Amino acid sequence: MKEIRAIVKAYQSIDFGKTRAALATVVRVEGSSYRRAGARMLVLDNGTYLGGISGGCLEGDALRRAQKAIGLHHPSVVTYDTMQEDNHQVGVGLGCQGIIDVLFTPLDPDDPENPVRVLERLVDIREPACLVTITGGTEAPGRSIIFEEGKSVHFPFRDVLTDINDCRAALQSRSFSYASGMSLFVEIVLPAIQVVVFGSNNDIYPFLRMSGELGWDSTLVTHLLRADKALFLLAGKVLDQAEYVIPPADAYTAIVLMTHDYKTDLSRLPEALRTAASYIGILGPRKRTERMYTALEAEGRPVSGADRHRIYSPAGLDIGATTPEEIALSILAEIRGHFAGRQGSPLRLRTGAIYSGQ
Repeated sequence: MKEIRAIVKAYQSIDFGKTRAALATVVRVEGSSYRRAGARMLVLDNGTYLGGISGGCLEGDALRRAQKAIGLHHPSVVTYDTMQEDNHQVGVGLGCQGIIDVLFTPLDPDDPENPVRVLERLVDIREPACLVTITGGTEAPGRSIIFEEGKSVHFPFRDVLTDINDCRAALQSRSFSYASGMSLFVEIVLPAIQVVVFGSNNDIYPFLRMSGELGWDSTLVTHLLRADKALFLLAGKVLDQAEYVIPPADAYTAIVLMTHDYKTDLSRLPEALRTAASYIGILGPRKRTERMYTALEAEGRPVSGADRHRIYSPAGLDIGATTPEEIALSILAEIRGHFAGRQGSPLRLRTGAIYSGQ
């Protein structure tokens, strides 16, 4: 979502009276590649660009291809084959061993349905969205729509509804080709991770800085009268702990209790459990959290097994973190792993593909 938001913001600042633009989108990956399907790059006709479709090795050629699409006023799909040994093939020698299809679409500022204008509608979503892009055939290649159940569409979905709904059910993006010659990229766009963090100590600063770099939405709940002004710049929202109750949180929300005050964390834990947040992290040793469980049970508010499953305590991955920065890294990495369905183990121990299951 961070890249989508950055591209939308940059697009909104373009003076189309002086500049033209195109969007490059990775729509299919076979084998290995640095970026996956859905990676994007906004290209201006003056040679500047934002985003990326690889680790930097394909961007130069992609820039030229995008400028060509702008000049021809027509979308096109280019295949980069990093498996080939042909020295004239772009990507040779990268060692990625993958095939990458990139869709280059010129952007018409007068078209309310151009790909970036469609992306604008997704920047604040709080549940997964299904974006369908036509990548080949006679039916308006380059066109994107947000697919919604029961929504009327104007190009043939009769033969592909099953594929689209399978992607939606599995929350996985896929590319499809059909006998008719039509090809589609069905992309599942997930909401930005939202973190609600309680605290005011030194470890809050790197936590908020790093979550901002990741493009996550952040809310800090703290003592407003004691809060450093810098926190208002680091957090998306800053709310008063003395008056504030944890807001409704969805399945893409992580709540982190790191106040370093037992009574405060104890009072906030039941509130956190009443939300739909799928990750609830508590800073501090395991015994401290077990003490909370005992206290809540004595009050007649026992923590259920299902709720304990979404509580991460001590919060963070076991990386030997000791400094505030390392602790923030540990917790944020665990949150990312949680939402990706990963355990945070070394990639060298992974038996499958790096990106499988995402």
